[in-house]
Amino acid sequence: MQQSPYLGIIEGFYGRSWTFAERMGYAQFLKEQGYHFYIYAPKSDPYLRKSWQSDWPEETTTKLKKLVQHYQNLGVDFGIGLSPFELYKDYNQLAKQKLQNKIERLNDLGVDILCLLFDDMQGDLPALVETQVAITEDVLAQTTAKKVIMCPTYYSFTPILEKLFGTMPKNYWQDLGKALPEEVDIFWTGEDICSSSYTKSHIEEVIALFGRKPFLWDNYPVNDGAKISKHLHLKAFENRPASLAGLTTGHAANPMNQPWLSRIPLASLPQSYALADGYNQDVILRESVTSLCGDSFSEQLLADIETFHTQGLDNITPNESRRLIEKYAKFTDRSEPYAKEIIDWLSGGYTFDSSCLTG
Repeated sequence: MQQSPYLGIIEGFYGRSWTFAERMGYAQFLKEQGYHFYIYAPKSDPYLRKSWQSDWPEETTTKLKKLVQHYQNLGVDFGIGLSPFELYKDYNQLAKQKLQNKIERLNDLGVDILCLLFDDMQGDLPALVETQVAITEDVLAQTTAKKVIMCPTYYSFTPILEKLFGTMPKNYWQDLGKALPEEVDIFWTGEDICSSSYTKSHIEEVIALFGRKPFLWDNYPVNDGAKISKHLHLKAFENRPASLAGLTTGHAANPMNQPWLSRIPLASLPQSYALADGYNQDVILRESVTSLCGDSFSEQLLADIETFHTQGLDNITPNESRRLIEKYAKFTDRSEPYAKEIIDWLSGGYTFDSSCLTG
């Protein structure tokens, strides 16, 4: 079996977020499946984004400390994703002090990974690279996290990012790679925001641009966009060759808004590395569904996966939706949370969050 990269998940989606109980339950799941880390970075947490200068309420801080400790007790690294919204527009002395205060609070949590996220922000600004590097260096000097990962404003080859956030500065990727401290990793989503595959040639092109290996931010099975929120991405990972392990510094998968159903595809990613050429996504999917959901429920779900994954809500008639809801309402065994999420999704419980600009 092949060695996997530093592998984990990043709760980095828009819309309906997970509960702390659901996050707590993921620690054991990730440990059992062979993952190494979990990163808390929900777009719905204002204290990590536009209100990043403010502290969490005491109740939230207490829950986060318990979460960090629980993961670390199981040997799974815990990370935080901080998006200091457009801090680089005016990185003055007051802004620096506010950032230092925030990093001090994150140090108090005892996180293993600190992600500095500059995605989904304006980018057509003078001295963008210089300011982002200065912010990153200041964070690196203060954080007690053992790993720092930076997400650039332009994190994919897709032209959509320039349409949304302005024209990318010339040589942005090359200059960023040269200027960032070597120990800082750089997130990259691939040729697209939600990439269907990662090829050796593409990753080698990215390595040449940055002068270092990227840390993959894999937007599968995430389903928070306007179109993809109408789908449940339940199929096993594909087109993630085991050779990526030698071409990247890590691989983070961004799950769906549905925490229980996300476990089904997530169970396959470590297998795609471990089995390499022997990996068969259809076989692994059946094994994952059966192992997680039990025999009776798994047969039903496997029969409907194509409908949920490919067809989606827009192509499910009201009559068919009612029939499916009635069907999944019958499952009350250990598969209950999976069935409840399907029913909730069919009933419109996971509507699109318009703040997802790249959806």
